[in-house]
Amino acid sequence: MRAALIRRLVIALALLLAALPAAAATVAGESLVQRVVSPGGIEVWLVRDSKNPIIALNWSFRGGAATDPPDRLGLAAMTAGLLDEGAGDLDAVAFQGRLADRSIGLAFTASRDWLSGALLTLRDNREEAFALARLALVAPRFDADAVARIRGQFQVAVTRQEADPVTAAYHALARELFSDHPYGRPLRGTPDTLAAITPDDLRGFAARRLARDGLLVTAAGDISPAELATAVDGIFGDLPAAGAPVAIPDRVPAAHGQRQALPWPGEQSLFVLAAAGVAPDDPDWPAALVLAHILGGDGLESRLVAAVRDQRGLAYDVQCNLQSYRHANLLVVNGSTANRTVPEALDLVRRTLADVAARGVTARELRDAQAFLIGSFPLQFTSNRAIAALLLDIRRDGFPAAYLDHRATALRHVTRGAVQRVAARLLRPEGMATVVVGGAGVPQ
Repeated sequence: MRAALIRRLVIALALLLAALPAAAATVAGESLVQRVVSPGGIEVWLVRDSKNPIIALNWSFRGGAATDPPDRLGLAAMTAGLLDEGAGDLDAVAFQGRLADRSIGLAFTASRDWLSGALLTLRDNREEAFALARLALVAPRFDADAVARIRGQFQVAVTRQEADPVTAAYHALARELFSDHPYGRPLRGTPDTLAAITPDDLRGFAARRLARDGLLVTAAGDISPAELATAVDGIFGDLPAAGAPVAIPDRVPAAHGQRQALPWPGEQSLFVLAAAGVAPDDPDWPAALVLAHILGGDGLESRLVAAVRDQRGLAYDVQCNLQSYRHANLLVVNGSTANRTVPEALDLVRRTLADVAARGVTARELRDAQAFLIGSFPLQFTSNRAIAALLLDIRRDGFPAAYLDHRATALRHVTRGAVQRVAARLLRPEGMATVVVGGAGVPQ
């Protein structure tokens, strides 16, 4: 009863938000996102907000962990982890002290396709923040003591991840889908490959990847377009105009019905199924978003939850989502169940997917999914940090600056026929790669 009430409240809230004017995307008829091009030719997407004296700046360089040499896996991640551990004349302690003295947040991360940075600062401290960000990018130190410390942290983290069933499941799935492709390798490497990385390896990675030709930048907060243009030229203008080529091949995930079981202690088993998905620039992308939400999206109501949880009580939740990379795209279904009910749960998942592929979705499911996807989207605009990060995601997916203006319209135009066409294209459950981690013991 309580779960059903919550589901109704979530849908009601989404419907209310969806009916409101698109204030998150437009202001007085103008796009919320301003395209700013600096004198040096660097394009930035800006959402200006002067209500609070805070500036968030996010950026990504093309080429992440997928470019790691096979014997130096974890190189991109370690490089990211060390960029704020000393730069120029400042060692790690001095650099971090300067950040702390002005309450500046500066962090770097590496994904499979990108090396990214995020800067958060008060407006009054912006010049110091911009100067430290520039220093980290153009003159990272990679001191031996910092390298040893960060390497040790990464090795501990990787060892702990190896004891996590979720990590084990997704590593096994990646190997199944991308066996001879860089996406099949662990993003953070292994203790042995991390041990092999030298300061010269780190300097070489930074020299190859930190360049203006593969750079995407977004910003949100209390900064004018003119100030932002000057700032990005100051931060990134001294980087090389071009980096090394990124030679990662496109790949269709190799899902052909393979099934793998990894024994794991405990009473519960985790299951993950995956197949080829849809790229963000595919015309079917809006319909695929709607389909994934109907199958197993947020909001506590979905086809898979109804089949596996509500009707049979085999799992608390079953999720379905689209995962997009620069060179491959996935549709992923995951959940967990008691060891003894793994065969039944997987059978229900596959039969539910097959039913949607054959029969499509109902008018109510379509309406509720559209309302939720449109109405809940503005809730992501919670802070300058969140807005800058969202804009960067949109840029990395290849959407234009006007995406926020047109997203709701694109979703509203999705029809039941479009969803069924995409379902028939993507949902071939017997061909999906399946990994089970737990005590079930045999592939299902």
